[in-house]
Amino acid sequence: MHIEPGVVDGAKIVLSYATAAAAGGLVLKMSWDTIRKDGGVSALAVRSVITTLLVFTFFEVFPHHAVGVSEVHLILGSTLYLMFGAGPAAIGLALGLLMQGVFFAPFDLPQYGMNVTTLLVPLYAMSLIAKRIIPAGTAYKDISYKQALALSTSYQGGIVMWVGFWALYGHGFGAENLAQIAAFGGAYMLVIIIEPIADLGVLALAKSFSGTQDNPMFHNRLHNQAA
Repeated sequence: MHIEPGVVDGAKIVLSYATAAAAGGLVLKMSWDTIRKDGGVSALAVRSVITTLLVFTFFEVFPHHAVGVSEVHLILGSTLYLMFGAGPAAIGLALGLLMQGVFFAPFDLPQYGMNVTTLLVPLYAMSLIAKRIIPAGTAYKDISYKQALALSTSYQGGIVMWVGFWALYGHGFGAENLAQIAAFGGAYMLVIIIEPIADLGVLALAKSFSGTQDNPMFHNRLHNQAA
């Protein structure tokens, strides 16, 4: 989902600063929820370090390919959310993306505002959807494939929508631009298929490994009902 350099440039890029600021507000809200309801500052800090390192690995080590107006990555946003909670997932996505840009892809830094918006707004939307489709009495380790698919589809679908928005904002509704957006969206369907399987695989490991239960390194909801 890295927006390619040149998709949005000039004065138009100022909009990304505003959307990134709004996304930063969502990060603060999700982080505050973790502090209040799920382990406090120390839990948020520990989980955020873990998610940052994981996101950096996802972006820099996992296979990724440029398709159309952006790159296709296996981000595993729903996996991060289910294992660590919304606040740590949001911080990890923001900092992991920044680390990757600073150390390995400085040409992506001008697009950071767009890319971080594209990652974080769908994460917040997915967290709201999770509250609606996963009953309060269901621990995340026990969710169904249908629920995992709904979370992945909402997150990855949100990413595709934001990438499409940035491409249209930058280059308009020309046939070539629309074709590149369609190519990117089509390629991302593979991620939507793979991610729920990854979610359930990771959750199965957590379910069978007692060390994840009542462990502040992980989201309290992983093994427990909603508070």
